[in-house]
Amino acid sequence: MDLRIMGLESPLLSTLQHMMELSEDSDKSSSSINAPTRTYVRDAKAMASTPADVKEYPNSYVFVVDMPGLKSGDIKVQVEDDNVLLISGERKREEEKEGAKYLRMERRVGKFMRKFVLPENANTDAISAVCQDGVLTVTINKLPPPEPKKPKTIQVSIA
Repeated sequence: MDLRIMGLESPLLSTLQHMMELSEDSDKSSSSINAPTRTYVRDAKAMASTPADVKEYPNSYVFVVDMPGLKSGDIKVQVEDDNVLLISGERKREEEKEGAKYLRMERRVGKFMRKFVLPENANTDAISAVCQDGVLTVTINKLPPPEPKKPKTIQVSIA
């Protein structure tokens, strides 16, 4: 599917489309060694389709992610490697009721994921996450700035 027809022309979407085409080609012939794996393509699509805002305040960092229709059990917030914030989850398709059929399906279903490398002064022990009205807000407090080192005075003796 050509994304330019739908009016979506961004470098990220073009790259993802190229990667999807490469993975389809590698399915047909396994001779392509440098093609990305299916997992990589899936994760890249999940990351590209999960927009987020990141704000810095004097005492904290705030990550805001739209998650309409999700329950708190469908969202996972983790810290990996002591400096990577990982927000992930899954939106499941509603069960079809007997006699109903979709005429149009535009809401995204499936897995989503975002990773953020945290600054050095982020306190990973002081993180809170709140999901209200379909908006997830993750707040990470900042560590206090290190105290400046006082100059060391050395007594000079006369010889």
